[in-house]
Amino acid sequence: MDIYQRRSNWKIYMAIAGILIMFIVMTYSSYLASNLREGERNKAELFVKAAEALARDLQEDPDKDVTFPFEVVQSNKTIPVIEVDERGNVKDHANFPETFELEDVEDQLEKIKRSGIEPIAFNGPGFQHFIYYRPSRLLTFITYFPLVMLLLLAAFMAFGYLGITANRKAEQNRVWVGMAKETAHQLGTPISAIVAWIEHLKLLSESESDKLDLLDELSNDVKRLELIADRFSKIGSAPKLERKNIFEELCKTKNYMQRRASRKVHFDFPSQNGSPLYLQINSHLFNWVVENLIRNALDAVGGEGEIKARVYEDGEYIGIDISDSGKGIPGSKQKMVFQPGYTTKKRGWGLGLSLAKRIVENYHEGKIFVKNSEPDVGTTFTIKLPREKV
Repeated sequence: MDIYQRRSNWKIYMAIAGILIMFIVMTYSSYLASNLREGERNKAELFVKAAEALARDLQEDPDKDVTFPFEVVQSNKTIPVIEVDERGNVKDHANFPETFELEDVEDQLEKIKRSGIEPIAFNGPGFQHFIYYRPSRLLTFITYFPLVMLLLLAAFMAFGYLGITANRKAEQNRVWVGMAKETAHQLGTPISAIVAWIEHLKLLSESESDKLDLLDELSNDVKRLELIADRFSKIGSAPKLERKNIFEELCKTKNYMQRRASRKVHFDFPSQNGSPLYLQINSHLFNWVVENLIRNALDAVGGEGEIKARVYEDGEYIGIDISDSGKGIPGSKQKMVFQPGYTTKKRGWGLGLSLAKRIVENYHEGKIFVKNSEPDVGTTFTIKLPREKV
């Protein structure tokens, strides 16, 4: 199991854990709210019974001791209640803000009715009123507590994820930049020595044309090594962009790769002899991107197939499609191919496409992505570079 599969599994485990925690919180909160709701209903009913007893006792005997029902009525300090007559007119209310006018109380009455809370009949001497009550603030807080927890948890996870992702990317950037510059530095010494030895051998072989031809080929390979070292040295630094004909650059890289590919692989690239199309690019780095895509295409076709390129206009960008007739990339893996370290090959570090993405997006302000891919049909990578500003 590769690192990205393990990371994906951990995301699933964390999501399951988060859902489980929220389920427990919501279940417990619902249990508390249900018990509190039932308790408030009982308290409201007790309030009404005490009010009935108080009204009845005062009518029967004004001198009767009504301390207990009075204290019960007065003990309600948390549940807002509204008393209405048979016609629905507000007669009295309690536990609402002192600033409330009659209109405010009537608005609260309508909200209570819409909430579905059944009123409690208040049977006084010779009349029947109804008591409406609104849930206390505590019950409201408990009812909405899971939603608040969910929002806080989601915000915490989002900020945490963004912070960790940004930190991980910054750390990866430092690692890749350091490794690239160290590679360029390490290549510099042996390349210089090889150049010196080639020049020495040329002096010793001036009369032997076969050896001189061989040394010329060695010189070409050393130049290629110098180019590779130069590419690595530019990682992490702002490269110089120059006005280049994109058709010439594509053709240059295609010719180099074609000489090193199987003769059964057919290359179909746009001709450099047509109308030129100029873009602001760094030639060394851009050719590195195209070279990586062609190398991946060669691995995909397995020594026999077709690799082609297409250049076209796409709004503010110039699009470059590089396609192959190879084995394709599974849909589940298409988002991973640009991740550092991801590779399906037995050899290699999986840095080619990661560096290609950095070169296109960070240095050329463009885009690179898998346009489409089908198993056993082929894959198309797309590079989009900004048009030249007029």
